[in-house]
Amino acid sequence: MVEFGTGYAMPMDREYGQHAHQHDSGEARSSPADNSTNDVGVGIKDLGMSIAMGPVQNIHAVGAKLRAGMKTMEIGFIGRGKGSGQQPTPEYIGKAQRRALEELGKANEVNFTTHASFGITGLAGMDQRGNFNKAVKEESLHEIKRAVEFAGDVAHGGPVVVHTGEFHRSLVGAGWNQEGEFSHKFRMHEKEQERETFGVVDTRDGSLKAEAHKNRKVSRPEWLTAKAGQEYEGLDGKKRVAKEGEAVYLDYWDKQVPRNLRVPVYKNGEFVSKQYGWEELQEQAEEMANEAREDLNKWKRASAEERKEIEKKSPWARFLREDIDAEKIKIRPEEAYLIAGLETQAGHARGYAYNFSSNFQENVEMVRKLRKALDFYQKIEETTDPEERWKLKRQVGDLVGGLVPEDAKMPTEIIERNLKNIERQMKSAQEGAASQFAQAEEQMESIKYVQSAETYALQEAYDSYAQAGISAMRQSKKMEEMGKLKKPIAIAMENLWPEQYGSHPDEIMDLVLSSRQKMASILKEKYNLSEKEAKAKAEAHITATIDTGHINMWRKYWIGDHHKSIEDNDQDFNQWVVKKMGEMVTKKVVGHIHLDDNFGYNDEHLAPGEGNAPITEMMKALKDNGYKGELIVEPGADFTTDLSGFHSVMKTWKLFGSSVYGAGSGVRGRGWGDVTGYMGMTQPPYFVFGSYSPSEDWTLWSGVQLE
Repeated sequence: MVEFGTGYAMPMDREYGQHAHQHDSGEARSSPADNSTNDVGVGIKDLGMSIAMGPVQNIHAVGAKLRAGMKTMEIGFIGRGKGSGQQPTPEYIGKAQRRALEELGKANEVNFTTHASFGITGLAGMDQRGNFNKAVKEESLHEIKRAVEFAGDVAHGGPVVVHTGEFHRSLVGAGWNQEGEFSHKFRMHEKEQERETFGVVDTRDGSLKAEAHKNRKVSRPEWLTAKAGQEYEGLDGKKRVAKEGEAVYLDYWDKQVPRNLRVPVYKNGEFVSKQYGWEELQEQAEEMANEAREDLNKWKRASAEERKEIEKKSPWARFLREDIDAEKIKIRPEEAYLIAGLETQAGHARGYAYNFSSNFQENVEMVRKLRKALDFYQKIEETTDPEERWKLKRQVGDLVGGLVPEDAKMPTEIIERNLKNIERQMKSAQEGAASQFAQAEEQMESIKYVQSAETYALQEAYDSYAQAGISAMRQSKKMEEMGKLKKPIAIAMENLWPEQYGSHPDEIMDLVLSSRQKMASILKEKYNLSEKEAKAKAEAHITATIDTGHINMWRKYWIGDHHKSIEDNDQDFNQWVVKKMGEMVTKKVVGHIHLDDNFGYNDEHLAPGEGNAPITEMMKALKDNGYKGELIVEPGADFTTDLSGFHSVMKTWKLFGSSVYGAGSGVRGRGWGDVTGYMGMTQPPYFVFGSYSPSEDWTLWSGVQLE
């Protein structure tokens, strides 16, 4: 851009920032020559811009974007899996194109950053059916790895942005919404509290086994338990007295039984069932947790052989590890929901099994007797004169009224028939009982692998981001050995949709910090790094990207105070955003920023300042807390509603008060507000741009724009 005067300046000028202007009044005035504004400390040179390969068709288009004056440019990829012209992937960009991009960056002194496939939403491996699939998880990791390699080849380091979105969860029940200054401030809808659902998975394959509904009661047998003060015989055979609040399961003879052998209450000639609500499930969950703690303590005291037996019998085998503190064992209500259901199914199966096998032993004895009788009568029939055998039939006939029907059978025939019937019954009982007992065992075995979808998904996510961080570390080392590393490659998790885990500031902090911890653990175990080295590597290669538009979408779920005005409630929300932004920087979580705007409903990617996100306040919080990373403007709507995506950048300059001027001209600096307004201009601008700029039908051989 040119200001007619005595000098020339543009954002790429490295001398940009050495002069100061004077107001007409003679007062010193801060300007882009100081590379800052008066309020947030962000100047033109601090801002970068994102481009998506696909809409940007070739490397020459990237070069054209550079001539607009960007210091940093983020290259993003739309495609996932196999690439195409409209949806390229990092692998769609070959060696020659990578070299061209590398040279463009070097020639223009521009830093590149990378955005992994937009199609990635979290690394927990959740598929379209809500299951957590190891194959899906690995596929997403492959996408990140090839973005990491691209970042090494082209950008020579820097952040690799990855979308979060590990799983769906409610807002009202989230831990961060339960306490603190901003507790109970978010809600999806009025009935969310009572309509919460919680997934439960089988950890053997990550499949979703059940959804526990907070507002639905479940019917279960009412188990016979000891009342406070009641005397009973304990599992060890000693007399005991039940305490208040203590869950002691008894049989019908006041003897204590383990949980898996509980018996239902029998009253007025029938077994009693009970409906359990969420509060009762919470109580059962705590009861189960206590049992798990007892088993863990018993396991830790046991010998190696005894441990194997405990692991075989205990439904809490997943907690039987040396590194687990018994007091920290927690079982969630949704887990209790599925476990109670599995226990009921197991009891149902055992009931059928006992029914099938109730007369089995008597039938075994009857078969033995019949076979003995059959052998006896076979010998009699063989030694009896054929002409006299009718008398044997007559003996049988006497038993049924003295008549000898024509179809009367010999004793052996009758015995054989009865024997076959009993053996058939035994076979049926055998198959039925055995299968039902097996089913009961299967249900009890499944209890060992029950886990809340949330805790399971987070464990998978931490592991995935840790693995991705290690890939970034290894690629960084490669680039360093080649003498090309500008900045360590870092996996930069981006907060995405409020409806998915990872969007809330507390969630993104948890993902970053816990993934760093996991990565450090792997580095110590498999790479033999010291704890200090491992932590430093993890912090360098795992960070977060905060998108100003995405965090503003929480506005639609903010529960305002109806006693306050709309403006005051908006201000309360802005206060929350700014405070969380500062907190994330303070905890060294934020390594990258995306700048875009909206009105709090959807991700429209308006230019900063065109929506209602408190972007300047967020920038001030970033700067005040020491943020030094990239600031990337992400154009969106301006591609359609304005002349180009670059207009989003110019509007950002305007928002931050950046001036347009010629260095050393002595003329009052022009602000971007003087040249970018749609109406209200009282004087001609010093610049022409957009549709008013000269045609590009003819250009200089260098490609430099005519203006």
